[in-house]
Amino acid sequence: MNKYIIVLATLALAACQPAAESPTVPADEAAATATEAPVTAVDEGRLSGVLAAQPEDVQARYRYRNPQETLEFFGVEPGMTVVEALPGRGWYTKVLLPYLGSEGHLIGASYAMDMWPNFRFADEEFLATRATWTSDWPAEAEEWRGENGATIAAFNFGAMPDAMAGTADVVLIVRALHNAARFASIRGFLDEILADAFNALKPGCTLGIVQHHARDDMSDEFADGSHGYLKQSFVIAAAEAAGFEFVAESDINANPLDQPTAEDIVWRLPPTYATSQEDPELKAKMDAVGESNRMTLKFRKPD
Repeated sequence: MNKYIIVLATLALAACQPAAESPTVPADEAAATATEAPVTAVDEGRLSGVLAAQPEDVQARYRYRNPQETLEFFGVEPGMTVVEALPGRGWYTKVLLPYLGSEGHLIGASYAMDMWPNFRFADEEFLATRATWTSDWPAEAEEWRGENGATIAAFNFGAMPDAMAGTADVVLIVRALHNAARFASIRGFLDEILADAFNALKPGCTLGIVQHHARDDMSDEFADGSHGYLKQSFVIAAAEAAGFEFVAESDINANPLDQPTAEDIVWRLPPTYATSQEDPELKAKMDAVGESNRMTLKFRKPD
């Protein structure tokens, strides 16, 4: 059964309201009391309509990505300014643009330019595309926004424009922290992401994290991001070190069938199938597991 702890606060268009009546809830207590808290829909009908309009291949992943429940949990509303980390080819972007609407604003945020060369696939041609991403991505996303979609902008983490500070109602970081943690020994990329998230938000507003979840009994070496997984305690500690208050957790994106061994990588699972492209039997086993087990964590920037 899905568990929710929701901050019952009314979000104003100009700024998020203090959540004094909703203190930080430790993860173990949140899990124990989750069924006692009501779930508040965030313009549920409008969001449902946007999701129903997405292509079939996108909707096929709803059972793993749970976009309606996730966006409701993080309190995303039409008219808000939302920062979306690592928007990629626009899976969430194409939902957010029409949902936020013409009064809303969507800001894409990609990894720091200095981080990309650490990936093995990052050849000169790829790096050239990253150099112009902050202008190329908004132009591409403009084609997705339709007549009444949100306005669009972009920046690279570690180089957020000063004008964006204190403008966001929600920062969404969905499956994007593991690589920053993985390369932390090279530079503090994870710290930069969380610092920009903190600075982008208005006081009292929300950081929402969805991340591949390593079991507590896995080694810290396994859970350093190189396998795609992080421990929940690590993510919470990193966010709190950046100044955030931990508010709540939810199991809406949990998948208990994902039980990796110390040798497994998250990309073995759908939709990547990194280890089974040429092995139909193994691929069928990965399909039976489904997409990764994910933590869903809600934080708040203090007033």
